[in-house]
Amino acid sequence: MLAEMSRAKVMGTGSYIPEAVLTNRDLEKVVDTSDAWITRRTGIKERRIATEGMNTSDMAAAAALEALGSAELEAGDLDLVVVGTVTPDRQFPSCACVLQEKIGALRAASMDVSAGCSGFIYALSVANNAIRCGEANHALVVGAEVLSGVTNWTDRGTCVLLGDGAGAVVLSRTEDDTGIRSIHLRSDGSFGNLLYSVDQCEDRPGPGVLPDMSALKPYYLVMDGQKLFKKAVECLEEITLWTLQRAGVDVSEISLMVPHQANIRIINALAQRLGLNTDKVYTTIEKYGNTSSASIPMALNEAAKGGRLAPKDKLLMVTFGAGLTWGASLVEWSI
Repeated sequence: MLAEMSRAKVMGTGSYIPEAVLTNRDLEKVVDTSDAWITRRTGIKERRIATEGMNTSDMAAAAALEALGSAELEAGDLDLVVVGTVTPDRQFPSCACVLQEKIGALRAASMDVSAGCSGFIYALSVANNAIRCGEANHALVVGAEVLSGVTNWTDRGTCVLLGDGAGAVVLSRTEDDTGIRSIHLRSDGSFGNLLYSVDQCEDRPGPGVLPDMSALKPYYLVMDGQKLFKKAVECLEEITLWTLQRAGVDVSEISLMVPHQANIRIINALAQRLGLNTDKVYTTIEKYGNTSSASIPMALNEAAKGGRLAPKDKLLMVTFGAGLTWGASLVEWSI
């Protein structure tokens, strides 16, 4: 009976935006590109870069503490911490476990979710299900990335897109008719070759030979932009309409759409297909670029703190990422 009645509602939001700004003009000095080309193709004017020595968990902690403050909760109240990321501090332990220790959420179970740019919505789904089935009363969901550390700065097709940052939300159990109304996920690994990672270590040792770990370099991203664009728009439209249908909400009822900030042309194409006015679409891509799992919660915090959401508003969040993965959630705002 508890699982049938309970919902998860957003109690607080937070984000961390690195101070260092990398503009399109800066990139003109290191790669064959131009401010006009980047702006026209992507909508990005600048992006933020984490300072040297700053890890994903550091930014996640800053975003988490702001979200907890917004929710008027302590880290010790949390039962679950889920982090969406493709750039954890290390292979293991998880970024979520490192974050748990940094903020003092000692009662919480902690885990990472790797779903490319869809990581935040996937993590949100995990937390939502835990609350609905009675496993958690309060959950922290974070999207955080240091993409500058895995960027190929000689590839103008990808290096102009990526930025660093973190965003977080706190979910709590509610018996009210509010909160997450619908959330759905999809994936198709047969299209994984459109966006994937390649190890930069050229001289990989043979079997049984220990490598010099100091010489190993991180992976970098490879993307087939044209094919990915078409697939992304198709999948985003499909998952949005399905999510709205399951929530019993019409497109005309949407108060605000916060999409993954990958490319302004993808965002505009989706809005056009849905028949959604641009004034109902919240974008931050021009300032922060593509921050992968962090992009939706970063934009959501900015929209919430900027007065773009009011109680009972219908919020749509929709995303698409490597895997390929995609997902959407319809939330009835509660703060």
